[in-house]
Parts: sequence; C-alpha cells; structure tokens
Amino acid sequence: MNQPNSPNVVSSHVAVRDGTRITYTLYGGTQNETRVVLVHSLAMDRYFWTPTIERLLPRASVLAIDARGHGTSDKPAGPYTVTLFAQDVYDVIGATGFRDVLIAGASMGGCVALEFAATYPDAIAAGLINTTAWYGESAPKDWNVRAEKAEAGGLPPLVDFQTTRWFSDAFRAANPEVVQRCVDTFLRNDVAPFAATGRMLGAFDGRALMKHVTVPACVIVGEEDYAATPAMARALHAGIAGSTFVEIPQARHLTPLETPDIVARELHTLLDRAGCAR
Repeated sequence: MNQPNSPNVVSSHVAVRDGTRITYTLYGGTQNETRVVLVHSLAMDRYFWTPTIERLLPRASVLAIDARGHGTSDKPAGPYTVTLFAQDVYDVIGATGFRDVLIAGASMGGCVALEFAATYPDAIAAGLINTTAWYGESAPKDWNVRAEKAEAGGLPPLVDFQTTRWFSDAFRAANPEVVQRCVDTFLRNDVAPFAATGRMLGAFDGRALMKHVTVPACVIVGEEDYAATPAMARALHAGIAGSTFVEIPQARHLTPLETPDIVARELHTLLDRAGCAR
C-alpha cells in the first residue's frame, strides 16, 4: 500500500522502554496541533491506513505505527498483551513529541485504542473501528485454534478465511488489487508474532476499561462484520458514555479500506467534537 501524498513525511523508529523498536511514519509534522494516531488491525501494517490518511491531511498531522510483531517493527517473542501495545503507543508519542492525540484503531488496533483512551491522558478522542472490548467466553480457545493452525501450516492456508472476513463479496469482486495488497501484507508476517498477537486478542477483556473513556469516542462497524460483530460494537457503544455509533451497510471487517470516506468522515467529526480546528 503506497504512502499518501504529503509534503512532510518522515519514517523512523522509537526504542520503547523494553528496547523493542517500533516503526512509525509521521505525515504533516509536529507543528500542527490537530493530531491523529492510527493503529492497524492484526497482520496488517501502518500502510493499511493510506486511504484514511489521505482524507485527514492537511487538517491533521497523522502518526501511523507498526505494532510490535508487525511490519518493520521488532518482533520479540510473546506473550503479548494489549496493555503492552498501548504502552508502546505512549512511548512513541512521547519520544516524538506527538502528544494530545485522537487515537484510532481498527480491530486489534481498536482494542489498543480503547486501552490507550482509558489509560493515558494524551488521548483527546477515540475512534474504535470494527473492534470490541471482549471477544466472548470462547475467545481464548477460538484464537488459540487459529494460532495453532498458523503454527502448524503457516499463513497461506488462512488466506481464503481472511479475505472473506475482511471484505464484502461485492468489494472483493470490484477491487481485487486492494484485496491482493492485503494478502501480500498478511503473508509477510512471521508466524510466531502472528500467533502471539492472536492469543493476545483471545485473552483481552477490556470491559472494565469502557467506563474510563471520558473523551469523545465513536464506534464504527460494518453491517456484515462477523469478526468483530455489530452486537459487539453496540456493547462497546453502550459501555462508553457519550459515544456515537455508526453501522456501515454491506461492509465487513476492514472498513478503513472498504469505506474510507465514511471512516474519515467520522474521524473528522470526532476532531470537531474534541474542539480541533477545521
């Protein structure tokens, strides 16, 4: 996925507190006081956000990171936790001076955004996209089965399962190049961190975090998302006082790629609610 056009794009990394190097790309510099941090979904990377970033520039500067175990960030051995991933984000924004941010994430990244918004005062708003505070009672078992399949047979056998979850049938038929870029990104992952991240999601229970999110928040979900379902999104919305809720018709799990206009529109609205200038 290509970088969006911007006159000021810097890619680098930060060594967070345990020494892991987290890669980031900063679009628009640190002078702009309207700032957005984006965290991608499982097995994607920071370029997942390209269509969204294009629609946020130049109003906002945007920091997109590769979560640990992903992209060109370091891939230390697990286990991983969502708390650790949120701490990584905090360390990166501290090192870059990119404070007071709208934190937004998709799927896995949404779990991280929830934890960050509930824990760190640097969050001024939270975008929770195709995500959940809890995958349910069977989640540890379900995610472990998926991790074991990857460990036993690698990632290629999972591709068909992934693509039908990511995008609606109509979008896949009309946009094969987008699907292929996601498949290529997925297959670049190393199995061990993929499995560790999956088990992290299975273990995640952020239900107690929801009441601590006091900044403006929006919950976005695809109508056909069966990875993080509309019911899960409605529970997240119900648990966060004052949050807004958007269900996107006929969309599935990767709405920042399937419906970037809608996702970006809602993030702009969040920035308005947080008092950021147009």
